[in-house]
Amino acid sequence: MIVPGAVSDRPTGRRAPVWTGVRIVPLLGPAFVAAIAYVDPGNIATNLTAGATLGYTLVWVVVMASLVAILVQFQAAKLGMATGRSLSELCRQRFGRWGNRVLWLQAEIVVLATDLAEFVGAAIGLRLLFGMPVAASAGVTAVLSLLLLELRRHGRTRPFELASAAALVLVGAGVGYDIVFAGHQSAEGLVSGLMPSLAGDGALLLAMGIVGATVMPHAVYLHSALVQGRGISTEAANQHPILVRRILRLDCSLALGLATVINVSMIALGAGLGAATGGAWTGDLVAAHGELATRIGGAAALAFAIALLSSGVSSAGIGTLAGDVVMQGFLGRRVPVHVRRIVTMAPAVLALLAGAPLTGLLVLSQVVISLGVPVALFLLVHFCRDRTLMGPLTNAPLTTAIAATAAAVVALLACSLPLTLLL
Repeated sequence: MIVPGAVSDRPTGRRAPVWTGVRIVPLLGPAFVAAIAYVDPGNIATNLTAGATLGYTLVWVVVMASLVAILVQFQAAKLGMATGRSLSELCRQRFGRWGNRVLWLQAEIVVLATDLAEFVGAAIGLRLLFGMPVAASAGVTAVLSLLLLELRRHGRTRPFELASAAALVLVGAGVGYDIVFAGHQSAEGLVSGLMPSLAGDGALLLAMGIVGATVMPHAVYLHSALVQGRGISTEAANQHPILVRRILRLDCSLALGLATVINVSMIALGAGLGAATGGAWTGDLVAAHGELATRIGGAAALAFAIALLSSGVSSAGIGTLAGDVVMQGFLGRRVPVHVRRIVTMAPAVLALLAGAPLTGLLVLSQVVISLGVPVALFLLVHFCRDRTLMGPLTNAPLTTAIAATAAAVVALLACSLPLTLLL
């Protein structure tokens, strides 16, 4: 049975109904939740550093990585819609007990590393805004992320998705405000940055860091779960594959398109601020706040701190939700979200209490996350090409080829990142 207002159950031989804005809007939202992972503190640190040290040289990396991310998240959404199951649930059904445990363990490590980055970003934001000690900011971040997750309890998904979209817009607004008043922007430099180049010291390392911070494995697991229960049954989705593809593509394009603009803007902000300081500032987040306050004013510094805090808190909530999806999918077990929040925040809190360098923690988190990228991407390609599983929503051969090639390239870069850092 099809939920009224979703897709008509008229025979497939008749013309499919036109989806009006009223019918489309309720199905939009999952991609905006996943998109938070693409503007997290790891992205902010990596993009600002790239802009400060290399100008606009790596804009093309952000754009290319974002296009891959749109393809990946579209595949994840399509998988969940076609099967009614998340990527981790499909793994539990297809692979053996020990295989699932290994997959679950690596996914949990990715979630923990993600939490580390989010807590560090939020801690810096709270420190800049209120002068709050790093240790106290970790607890505040945990509470705020739990409040965000409460919006999703008892089936209240729409407020949660609206809050995620608002956080995405808030991050973009903060970065946009600073770009307008920072000056030293170059339209020619931005255009030239679209041409592939790895010139400059550290360009390869930063390029790999951008890729690792952009294609996020936990967002893949999460997105495949979020599209379920959207007012359209699996049967209806398979009866109208063209309409389903269009709506999922629209959702992913809008959300991740906005994330792409924000990430490119971060590089532009870094380039402008680096030029304004004559190269003295090289991307440090705390120093960026001070430079903005000195050169532009308190409002610019405030906008930066709010953007960083919004990024950290919202992405921390998304990380916890992704962890819940991962555990329930791979192991068939669910831990109360409050308990899970305490467990996943423990490594980040301990690291902050130990006085570990904040920038170093962000780099470490991106290295660990990059190790989970190949697993999620190849699992996604494997399932989406299976016609017995996906039905009419199966990937076309060309789509499979493009997705597999993109996964291989991203996997190669992701696996090279730890080795490059060690050399």
